[in-house]
Order: sequence, then C-alpha cells, then structure tokens
Amino acid sequence: MATVTLNIKNMVCNRCIKAVEHELEKLKIVPMKVSLGTVELNEGLDDQTMELFRKALLENGFELIDDKKSLIIEKIKTLVIELVHYQKEIDRHINLTDFIAGEIGYDYSYLSNLFSSVEGITIEKYTINQKIEKVKELLVYDELNLNEIAFQMGYSSVQHLSNQFKKITGLSPTHFKKIKNKRRKPIDKV
Repeated sequence: MATVTLNIKNMVCNRCIKAVEHELEKLKIVPMKVSLGTVELNEGLDDQTMELFRKALLENGFELIDDKKSLIIEKIKTLVIELVHYQKEIDRHINLTDFIAGEIGYDYSYLSNLFSSVEGITIEKYTINQKIEKVKELLVYDELNLNEIAFQMGYSSVQHLSNQFKKITGLSPTHFKKIKNKRRKPIDKV
C-alpha cells in the first residue's frame, strides 16, 4: 500500500489545516497527516470521492495542485511562510536561497525564474512582504519592542527593519503601532 500526497494551494495556516481536516472528516477520509499545503493518505481516492474533495476544497478557498510548476511554487511559498510566520528552525549559517534550493531539490536560479514568471514577484520580495506582515502582527500584539521584533525577524538593525517597513507600507513601524491600523493582510493574500 503506497502513500499518496495531495498538494493543496492556499493552505497556509493552522486554521486552513483545521478546515481541510473538517472536509476530510465529512467525506469519511482518514488522513495519515495534514500539514501546510499537503494531505497524506494511506491510499488514493476513487474518482468520485476525489471530485467531492476537490469541490469541498474550492468552497473553502483551496485548490488541488496538479501540475509540477504550480507545485514547486506552492512549496516555495510554504517554506517561506513556515520560516517567517512559524519560525521554522534552520541553520543560521545557510542563506535563504541555499535553503530553498536544498529543500526543493532544484537550482535556485531555476526556482527564482519560475517563481517570478508565474507570480510576478521575486522570491526575495515575497519573503520581505511576508516578513512585513509578521512585523505588523507583532506590532499590533504590542508584546515586543521594535528592537526585539527586529532581532526575532532576522533584521540586522531596527533601522533596516524601519526602512523596509516604510518602503512596503508607507508608514514607519512606530506610526503603524500608534494608529493600530488594521492594514494587515491574510498570509495567502501577501
């Protein structure tokens, strides 16, 4: 019995995992594992059940990924989201490009060109956008000061964080924090 992995687009947070688990449960499908972007099953689904699952996913804003290039792009997004939002531990001596290339098993220049051509944005810019959304979240929660946020998010200094934040949002982190602006975006919309 071979395991089957289903790859799902826009499945980027713990609430997403719960929604997919709920749909699986409604269809009486028992997964081996459900994680960001994937569902692992003991065996494949029959055509009818697969179509019901596909429809349930679409109703929840998700989509099964069938083609190889879309799968690679979703893997890149999932890796970046895990690193930025869920603080996935990686060797601090390895850079992002080497990490992504190693995890996906393709040359980084190929991954970068593919991502840019399909998404219209570089992997680096996507990562920065994700980091800024996380910084917004941390500012709204008001549990850490700007120095702590800069350190936690891997910025070399508060100034670097502030410059990048202002470039992306048009506001300084301090001003954003003062107005408690609700300009945060869902992870899958970044």
